[in-house]
Amino acid sequence: MKKIIIAIDGYSGCGKSTTAKAVAKKLGYTYLDSGSMYRAVTLYFLKNGINTAIAEEVVVGLNTMKISFRMDPSDGSQQVYLNGVNVEEEIRGMEVSARVSEISKLPEVRSALVKKQRELGKEKGIVMDGRDIGTVVFPHAELKVFMKANTEIRALRRQRELADKGQQISLEKVKDNLESRDALDSGRKLSPLKKAADAVELDTSYLQFDEQVSRILQLAKERMN
Repeated sequence: MKKIIIAIDGYSGCGKSTTAKAVAKKLGYTYLDSGSMYRAVTLYFLKNGINTAIAEEVVVGLNTMKISFRMDPSDGSQQVYLNGVNVEEEIRGMEVSARVSEISKLPEVRSALVKKQRELGKEKGIVMDGRDIGTVVFPHAELKVFMKANTEIRALRRQRELADKGQQISLEKVKDNLESRDALDSGRKLSPLKKAADAVELDTSYLQFDEQVSRILQLAKERMN
């Protein structure tokens, strides 16, 4: 079977990353979480006081940071490293979540990361999830999936994820953050979150995890023949 690119876009809390990871594992593909790259940039900018209103500062910041991915041999999970330091847990916190959409919309940031993402996908055999993968990063991907889910359900899922990492956040605060990010991501001028014309829509509100994975695997195999 030929190798393809699988682009999974959609709203936060729909299960994009966990589903994409499982699909990649089943196919023996490389998984890349584009959102973690934007989160790493956000963390770096916050820690280093980068003034995002000054384009020159943004460019300097981007040129002095390096994002890399490494596998944790203990459980096979993918870990995000920022300038050689594991920041996987730190980039998932609410402080980064509150600012990532704002920083992600900066032209300099998007240009740098889209270039990096395209380089990583040159050889195909990749599953990447995010918000503009099927529309901007890989517009010619063989399979595009757009995931969505009820806001209340997404908030509950995200709250559980945070609780598992020791962060006790109220459901209302999590929901407000999701709705704010939805508005920013969908309303930005550059690479807005939207469904590609040829994407398959998948509502995960009431789907079991295995059902989500099976559905995407079925679609992928149809395109690999």
